[in-house]
Amino acid sequence: MFKRLFAAALIFGAAALAPPAPAQNLSQTQTLACMPRDALVGELRGKFGETLAGGGLQSGTRLIEVWRSTESGSFTLILTQPNGVACVLATGAYWHDAPQDPGGVAG
Repeated sequence: MFKRLFAAALIFGAAALAPPAPAQNLSQTQTLACMPRDALVGELRGKFGETLAGGGLQSGTRLIEVWRSTESGSFTLILTQPNGVACVLATGAYWHDAPQDPGGVAG
């Protein structure tokens, strides 16, 4: 519940400062919480105890990352643009890590 309230506060706070840029492949009616990546990562670590689970490049210029907390199960999906601005794409609960594939073992 607290994470949803925080995400809502981020959205309204970002909207008050500047209109956020919509991410590609998202509906034009969705609003994203955007801020400098360092500030967003600080919030994810400090307030939610989330750490980087993984990520990769989207179209060679944008970084998609999943941050998650192994203690609370919360997770956040963020997109970082080349200018260093990161936007929250999604948040959720009950994150679980997939078992590692041992490779070469028929199952």
